[in-house]
Amino acid sequence: MKAILKSIFDFCSSLGLSCALLILLALLTYLGTHDQVHNGLFEAQKKYFESLIAWKAFGPFPLPGARLVMIVLFFNLVLGGIVRIRKGWATAGVIIGHVGILLMLGAGLVKFYWSTEGHVTLYEGQSKSEYESYYDWELVVLEPTSRGTTIEHPIAPEEVALSRGSAGRVFRDPSLPFELQVSHYMRNCSPMRKGPMFSVDVPVIEGVFLNAMRLDPEAEQNVPGVYVTARGSDGTSSTALVWGLADEPLQLNFAGKPYALTLRRERFPMPFTVRLDKFTKEEHPRLDMAKVFSSDVTVSEPEGTRAVKISMNEPLRDEGLVLYQASWGPSNAKPGDRLFSTLAVVDNPSDQWPLISCIVIAAGMLLHFTRKLVRHVRLEGSKA
Repeated sequence: MKAILKSIFDFCSSLGLSCALLILLALLTYLGTHDQVHNGLFEAQKKYFESLIAWKAFGPFPLPGARLVMIVLFFNLVLGGIVRIRKGWATAGVIIGHVGILLMLGAGLVKFYWSTEGHVTLYEGQSKSEYESYYDWELVVLEPTSRGTTIEHPIAPEEVALSRGSAGRVFRDPSLPFELQVSHYMRNCSPMRKGPMFSVDVPVIEGVFLNAMRLDPEAEQNVPGVYVTARGSDGTSSTALVWGLADEPLQLNFAGKPYALTLRRERFPMPFTVRLDKFTKEEHPRLDMAKVFSSDVTVSEPEGTRAVKISMNEPLRDEGLVLYQASWGPSNAKPGDRLFSTLAVVDNPSDQWPLISCIVIAAGMLLHFTRKLVRHVRLEGSKA
């Protein structure tokens, strides 16, 4: 048993395994980049880089996903570069360099599991205290109160996405007088009127059905839809289709009280409010192309307000969030038209880890090669 465990340890900490993992990462990067051309960045990222297994990655054959490869590489570096390596001044720089690499891999792991990304779009004079996801959509029941406010009862995007087929899934909230059966989830669809010359395999509601469409390579352009059956505790029920770009929420009435149901991009609260005071766009001479665009905003916090300028290379960092100048629009705006500014928002606990890891790696390399240089100079001096 001891010999078997030693063989496993030797394999897991070997340089050969490191080389094989790095070759796999290079192959996945090539395949993912090639796939991105046809299926878009989002799908390629999900298939090759965020998965444990990349199915049908190499023709009909699967490959280990980049997430699995980097997890194995992390433990390979711990065993080979920290535990197994000889300790001393001769290897101090190498060990420090390995620590930096491990920190960088850890940053990716933390970002994958605990970060959120989205955007906030503002016209001049508009304020917002929440940002919304680019890709994830939540189903929300809106309950009005006597105080004129609204209580939101959201169903998480991953739960909505699992509501496929005719059976779908049933969601219950003890505070609501009805339950929701959500079914026939479609990631990209559009309402379409049912004609007499064709048949469909989904329910038709008042002559309209959800028509599934091919996924757009630009994932943020995909608009989902679902069928919803609301059943009250008194036995009443109603079925309707809910589409992400509907003009207004679906209206429901149960227990003598009105409710609304909407499918919208997932929203996240910010610990402060951002108001766009001025959006500035400079174009290249004789070209209808933005050279510089920036947003002058006012950040309102419990402690007070402050003015901040957000440009392409100068983000706003506050309360763990990072706001970047991402885009502007509308793209077909004419001179004098009102423009909006879109700020990308990232909540990433490991935001600064890559910078720290690069500093640690550089320090390790500097120590290692400085020691090599000093040793070389001393040897040359002894020969003289």
